[in-house]
Amino acid sequence: MNTVMIVDDDPCIRELVSAVLKNEGFIIFEASDGRDALLQMTDAIPDLCVIDLMMPGMDGFDLCRKLRRYYEDIPILMLTALDDISQKTRGYELGTDDYLTKPFKSAELVMRIKALLRRCKIAHSETLRIGKLTIDSSSHTIYADGERAEDIAPKEFEVLYKLARSQGKIISRNEFIKDIWGYDFEGNERTLDVHINRLRERFPAERYGFKITAIRGIGYRPEALK
Repeated sequence: MNTVMIVDDDPCIRELVSAVLKNEGFIIFEASDGRDALLQMTDAIPDLCVIDLMMPGMDGFDLCRKLRRYYEDIPILMLTALDDISQKTRGYELGTDDYLTKPFKSAELVMRIKALLRRCKIAHSETLRIGKLTIDSSSHTIYADGERAEDIAPKEFEVLYKLARSQGKIISRNEFIKDIWGYDFEGNERTLDVHINRLRERFPAERYGFKITAIRGIGYRPEALK
């Protein structure tokens, strides 16, 4: 059974989310703020964290930043009463995987948690090759001709991994956004383009044996070079 850490300073929210998820078979840990969550995680690391944005002491942003530093692979679902694009964009930049705005429906909460866990399972189940790169999702490492390449940011790694899983196929912009930034990402669409361009700069086609072709109005197609 999967374990979920619920981090919220409101005991009523913790009780509600805990009851919903226990009914779905999840094992639940509760924390009243970011510091409490990190303290508990020295003993048990959950499979996923549900984090409230606005908390006293250590808020959701600070907790997300620390989780990505010490537990970079844990999926994070942020709960927030703020429907502010700038706040969501900041959260995604810090490593949040998805957002859910309060008030929310229990069915949607469960759906999003299961989707994040499914994505995480897929991301940790394969080692893939594209061109001269070997991408090891279990350790978030990349090798080029047997030599370890420089580490890249978590979201760049997810984009590269998705490209490697879809060689020769067109990946729509919507699919990229949904799978990597979540269902209701409302940030600038240029976010994806920035990540793609960084990957092109880090891994030039002529050196690493693959290219990322933009398909105008649709998305991108990764192609290994012969």
